[in-house]
Amino acid sequence: MPREIELWGHAQVAQAVRKRLSQLRQEISLGDSPPIDLEEIKQSVVEEVASAHDATLVSVFNLTGIVLHSNLGRAQLCESAIQAVKDVASNASNLEFDLASGKRGDREAHVEAMICEQTGAEAATAVNNNAAAVLLALNTLAMDRKVTVSRGELVEIGGSFRIPDIMSRAGCSLTEVGTTNRTHLKDYAEGVDTDTALLMKVHTSNYRIEGYTTNPTESELAKLASGLGIPFMIDLGSGNLLDFTAMNLPKEPTVADAIGHGADLVTFSGDKLLGGPQAGLIAGRADLIAQIKSNPLKRALRLDKMTLAALAETLKLYNHPEKLRENLPTLRLITRPKAVIEKLATSLLPEFASALGPQYAISVEDTLSQIGSGSLPVETLPSSALRIEVVSGADSDLRALGTAFRQLPQPVIGRIHQSALWFDLRCLEEDQKAPLVQQLGELNL
Repeated sequence: MPREIELWGHAQVAQAVRKRLSQLRQEISLGDSPPIDLEEIKQSVVEEVASAHDATLVSVFNLTGIVLHSNLGRAQLCESAIQAVKDVASNASNLEFDLASGKRGDREAHVEAMICEQTGAEAATAVNNNAAAVLLALNTLAMDRKVTVSRGELVEIGGSFRIPDIMSRAGCSLTEVGTTNRTHLKDYAEGVDTDTALLMKVHTSNYRIEGYTTNPTESELAKLASGLGIPFMIDLGSGNLLDFTAMNLPKEPTVADAIGHGADLVTFSGDKLLGGPQAGLIAGRADLIAQIKSNPLKRALRLDKMTLAALAETLKLYNHPEKLRENLPTLRLITRPKAVIEKLATSLLPEFASALGPQYAISVEDTLSQIGSGSLPVETLPSSALRIEVVSGADSDLRALGTAFRQLPQPVIGRIHQSALWFDLRCLEEDQKAPLVQQLGELNL
């Protein structure tokens, strides 16, 4: 097997051969009489080694109707960010090298000024996700001390990851104030003592409490914290930099709003509404950011060169707001008109019908998309979908169909709902139509 050895290496091929021979010996020892065929052994070895080299992290078609799907990688990068990642990954870079002075530089100099420009903050820093940003800020400013938070804001995010758990790992203790639905300014004031390090507000981005509710404004909390001589920190989560109402979308708090209301620190994500790579950003007062940067944990949580390159290019897009919707995939997908999506669905209907055959009933249906990843959790976006129903009505056949689509060369991920497989086309753009159609003939039904 010289070709296979050249392709994958002697050690891996030899290991696969030994594994197959061991299987044959075991079958014989159990009284079986497996055919001993050299070509069959060779083929099984080739399949074994080739399978081991198949990528496990692959590109998929996100037809779930959730734009920022946490399990599917959240935000798609813009073209300039993709090119920047390629450039710094394939060459040496000035990651921590000041080209002007010829001396060691600060890796965050590539993004800090742009974060400040977009948010109005004095200074900023970045780590690998928003949970890390919260952890680092609390560990720096409140270790062995107390942090006051409203009981209605003790959120749990994906993977059973809870704010109280992050606070515990940060080395601070939680002071809960108020009730689930009503917390007053006096509750915060009464929850503070000489051991309190800061007031914290958590934006409940993945749920909403409505009805008989009360919460102090950010400005009121900032004034209270200032009077007490302690910082006021907001965990904003989704990281929005835009006025969504100007694009006929529901209101979502922005980082600049939080800074403008008096927050001393704001933490937020890079791969949600901001539309960039996974990152946790911290913006706010220069003295507090300086303390955070000097924390030894900062090095453990810092961003790598490729993430910094992608983040920098994403932030640059915000300097040209007239082109932002066109160039930022997240914003482009969120604001995509329903009429455009419906037209695409109608054009795909005969292609899917031809590939699937008469045992499936396919139609174009109205549906509702979501932004996802905890952003605007109760808001929906009008969209269109291909609805595929199994004529037999068997649930096992419907689930087998979903499996068949997931086993395509570029897996197609939809959702099963109301006894049908739904493919919401909000996240399928026109240039992706041909690659999707071309692989339909490979469906294993």
